Amino acid sequence: MRWNAAALAPLLLWTFQSLAQAAGLEAFQRPQTVPFPEDAPFNREIATLGKMLFFDPRLSGGQNISCSSCHNPSFGWEVPVRKAMGAAGTPVRRHAPTILNAAWITPLFWDGRAASLEEQAAGPITAPDEMNATFEGITERLSAVQDYRIWFERLFPGQGIRKESVLTALATYERTIVSGVASFDRWVEGDETAVSDAAKRGFALFTGKANCASCHTGWMFTDNQMHDIGLQTSDLGGGGLVPPDPDLNFRFKTPGLRNIVLRAPYMHDGSKGSLEEVIRHYAAGGSADIERTAEVEGFSLNEGDTEDLIAFLATLTDTGTNTPTPILPAN
Repeated sequence: MRWNAAALAPLLLWTFQSLAQAAGLEAFQRPQTVPFPEDAPFNREIATLGKMLFFDPRLSGGQNISCSSCHNPSFGWEVPVRKAMGAAGTPVRRHAPTILNAAWITPLFWDGRAASLEEQAAGPITAPDEMNATFEGITERLSAVQDYRIWFERLFPGQGIRKESVLTALATYERTIVSGVASFDRWVEGDETAVSDAAKRGFALFTGKANCASCHTGWMFTDNQMHDIGLQTSDLGGGGLVPPDPDLNFRFKTPGLRNIVLRAPYMHDGSKGSLEEVIRHYAAGGSADIERTAEVEGFSLNEGDTEDLIAFLATLTDTGTNTPTPILPAN
């Protein structure tokens, strides 16, 4: 039996492309478990208590905002404004980063200044331009609530309501905030009908010509590193910490991309209002009017590329997870 080479060529090309695509998809498979530290293992009741604290305005100095005020589950655990309003009624310094999949994020904050979720949670609570509270005040307010006193004593025997137990509860809950299965995940698992042809082309661009995957890697689509992406900004990012490190000037944490279509505006300063703007920024190699060398190389955008990239990014959105607001204990 003779084989027609011309007839076989398309089949061989399709097989090669399918194998290459499958190999590329393996790097984006979801993990099977959520990492918890050995000294703070998962506890359902502590996570439930942490959820109540996360949504409770009693953790702010003015008792007028909660953690969820800046990290709203309806907006990918961010808020749809460039800079959220703090408890004192003034805008916070940066755009609120998502806490989605926070169990895998390290370091935390846009400037990477926190090594753990416990350390991270303390920052916004006590920052004057954010929640503007003290742990002395929080302890006093929570101790006035009978249900909180009972729960803390039972779950943290010998400690009760104190800074450490509040932060442990918050961090335990935040580690349970995990993006659900999206259509992209079903495609990774072998369902070729789970995403559109446009999304498949977008994935090829994302991992190929556009080189987005050089920083947005793994199932969460972040390398957890600090990068200068060529934004016009006076914010030094990681270089503005104490002690200062000039090598980190203008470097900010790579955000994960899960539920990204829900999370506009984008960047550490909320300066990009749409995914189209973000793609144009990267394609141009960063802002044209900066006087430093950024890490963005740029790439050519052909007709349909932007739409294909956005079609792919939309497949990372979990539309089936519902986060009901907890009923808070009364005074």
